[in-house]
Amino acid sequence: MYTGKHAHLRPLQPAFIMASTGETVTYRELEARSNRLAHLFRNHGLKRLDHYSIFMENNGRYFEACAAGERSGLYYTCVNSYLTAGELAYILTNSQSRILITSKAKLDVAREALKECPKVELCIVADGEGESDRIVGLQAATTDMPNTPIADEFIGTAMLYSSGTTGRPKGILRPLPEQPPTQRLPLFDFLEKLWQYREGMIYLSPAPLYHSAPQAAVNLTIGIGGTVVIMEHFDPEQYLQLVEKWGITHTQLVPTMFSRMLKLPEDVRKRYDLSSLEIAIHAAAPCPALVKDDMIKWWGPIIHEYYGATEGLGFTACNSEQWLAHRGTVGKVLLGDLHIMDENMKPCPKGTAGTVWFKTASPFEYFNDPAKTQEARSADGTMSTVGDVGYVDDDGYLYLTDRATFMIISGGVNIYPQECENLLITHPKIADAAVFGVPNPDLGEEVKAVVQPMPGVSPGPELADELIAFCSQSLSRQKVPRSIDFEAELPRLPTGKLYKRLLRDRYWGNKTSRIV
Repeated sequence: MYTGKHAHLRPLQPAFIMASTGETVTYRELEARSNRLAHLFRNHGLKRLDHYSIFMENNGRYFEACAAGERSGLYYTCVNSYLTAGELAYILTNSQSRILITSKAKLDVAREALKECPKVELCIVADGEGESDRIVGLQAATTDMPNTPIADEFIGTAMLYSSGTTGRPKGILRPLPEQPPTQRLPLFDFLEKLWQYREGMIYLSPAPLYHSAPQAAVNLTIGIGGTVVIMEHFDPEQYLQLVEKWGITHTQLVPTMFSRMLKLPEDVRKRYDLSSLEIAIHAAAPCPALVKDDMIKWWGPIIHEYYGATEGLGFTACNSEQWLAHRGTVGKVLLGDLHIMDENMKPCPKGTAGTVWFKTASPFEYFNDPAKTQEARSADGTMSTVGDVGYVDDDGYLYLTDRATFMIISGGVNIYPQECENLLITHPKIADAAVFGVPNPDLGEEVKAVVQPMPGVSPGPELADELIAFCSQSLSRQKVPRSIDFEAELPRLPTGKLYKRLLRDRYWGNKTSRIV
């Protein structure tokens, strides 16, 4: 997010506002802050293509932590703020980060991680005080730094990590051209047009800033001179309040946020004026068709969907009208060259599910992991995949059925659990659902559902029987869960992605499975 242009054109306009506190930072202040931090990077020897990491919750210092790297030619890694010290240490080491920026709220975890990371030279507490030569406060460390640009500005970018829901997270490295930060990377020009960003827009960001989707969205908003309203945590009614309060025009959500808003009492849903909304984008996790139907009925045809991995292999998108005509699709290909292949790498016929491969739209590699990079590519090196399963219809629209890693093989039949999950989440007594395979001595695997009841709903055998009967009305017998367990809350990442491996591993123990 390069702020130089807008710091000159609109110095007193808010670049961002924190939703809960109302803290406001203007373009002029954000420009000064990011320049001072860029000087600090250079003073500590960080040069173009070096790495640093950010480990914070959503707060008022997050933007400058990113912006300083984007004008210094650096790779910065935004780390999931819910990770443990060991998981953070792995990413700091793997990314070869020389500096860590954290917050008071996360300092205890960061301090523990640093014990395993001798190559991290400096830890900066963005909103607090220092305590040693290695752990310093941001204000104190930058107060004497110039608020003007460094002499050798280059464009930098994020090197984000895969969420690790199916294994160790992997750093996704893209080539970084040697050009000034005033020249944006081509992908941002494409997204700006697709999502109809415009001068004067007001963007509501309800998701964690460490994730790739909000990273791109807030970058675009700042780049075009808009204002970002940042929610510290998502709350369904507060989200609606903020749309009305700030006249929000653009936003991006994940399907679980849709579900939670739809389950608000009707009088609460109707209480707030949402007429300022021009476009609402969703991605990151599959959206049940019934949920999307209800959102379009409520908000109108302003809902846009896209599909694209952090790796940038390819990109599909559709607007509300296209989705209604091709119900359940994640859109048509706009970037990359899509191929649906069977397990023998033969093309699947239209309408037949297979692994989703792209002739890569933008080059990438997994940082320090050539084996994983090779694993994600076809034998001839021309195509890449992240293991999603789907099919294409006669009009060229892509439909996702599941992740290959969570396919259930029951009695020789391949079952993709996403269909059952999408159905269960529509039941009025269910807040969230996960479906996966568990051991069965005869079939190899059987279908298991683990669900999170709505507040006030009692779990137990009666509810389990009700849900199995509900699934039986819409699904073939093989796809219906044989048993249902209950959890107070499912392990879903704040980005909306279900951490299904944590649930599934409880049932497998040391047993082997084709599920990875």
